[in-house]
Amino acid sequence: MDWKKLFSMQKQLDSHIEEKHKLDKNDLFESKYLALLVELGELANETRCFKFWSQKGPSDQSIILEEYVDGLHFILSLGINKGYEYKSDGDYSSSRSATDQFNKLFSHCVLFHENPTHSNYTALFYNFLVLGDILGFNENSIVEAYELKNEKNYVRQEQGY
Repeated sequence: MDWKKLFSMQKQLDSHIEEKHKLDKNDLFESKYLALLVELGELANETRCFKFWSQKGPSDQSIILEEYVDGLHFILSLGINKGYEYKSDGDYSSSRSATDQFNKLFSHCVLFHENPTHSNYTALFYNFLVLGDILGFNENSIVEAYELKNEKNYVRQEQGY
């Protein structure tokens, strides 16, 4: 999969937001990193994969996918912030549970935050895609959902979100 289209779309959205809110002179890395952690937490909450104490099942796949692409927005944005892109190998299968993969992904977030190298970014992005596969999403469904959410984000900006 060639992710260039999504990086380009994200760069345009980031520029739009930064101009609208007069943030183009600010370094937003720390805020974007925290936003990613929050979005991953929201995603985990919707999957309910870690809630061993509850019998309630996960949210609908459409809600989980929307939360997933919220995280993708910030992963793309963090890469843009550091001048990185991601090249896909296409194999994201894993025998891990969703809970294990969330924990691994959070570790990769911390590694990238503490040492924002291209290799740490690649590992973060890859492990995010592994999580997507575990949750039942393929690259095409992710891209389609991203494009829809990207449009929604522009509308939100115009409505004073």
